Amino acid sequence: MKFARLLEIAGDEPVFGTGLLLAGDVDPAGVRRQLSRWVAVGRVHQLRRGLYALAPPYTKSKPHPFLVANRMVRPSYVSLQAALAYYGLIPDVTPVVTAVTTGRPGRWETPLGAFIFRHLQIDLFFGYRVLDLGDQQAFVATPEKALLDLVYLAPEGDTPAYLQELRLQNLERLDPDTLLRDAERGGRPKLQRAARVILALREAEREEYETL
Repeated sequence: MKFARLLEIAGDEPVFGTGLLLAGDVDPAGVRRQLSRWVAVGRVHQLRRGLYALAPPYTKSKPHPFLVANRMVRPSYVSLQAALAYYGLIPDVTPVVTAVTTGRPGRWETPLGAFIFRHLQIDLFFGYRVLDLGDQQAFVATPEKALLDLVYLAPEGDTPAYLQELRLQNLERLDPDTLLRDAERGGRPKLQRAARVILALREAEREEYETL
């Protein structure tokens, strides 16, 4: 396969799998060897086994990190600090994309950034939606579920001390009914305790703004 042919097939894809290139009458071993050569010379980024992205200047659309996370591990959705920062609920800019999966946890360092995947039980794998990211889309937790996922996975995540350390902000963006419903659906007392603390922080934030 020549590089021009790769651009014809995958040029419009932010990321692509090996399977996209193996359709039709092709030599699979030859395609994989050529991919390795293009990775070596910097024309293609390898994100993990079988997953690639075109490198600049060949890419037409820069892959959004949230989309990359979705494609790196399936099933998964972006959550925890990455989602909270995206929604403006924490002030920190997170250099690592954090996500949850029902599969094995892991961490990957790629040319497009670092990605951490935390394991979540199947019954807690809910509360996410398709988010429009310009010309791309990704599965991302709702603000309420991103916070509850972090609470669940963090030791003592339901304590006022831990939640205050997060420096939560813009809590008016949380929907109280959704937060309580998701905490109840999660079926863990830890989530229900945390929801009550979060709503108390939300009310305190509202009262503080009203006094300004």
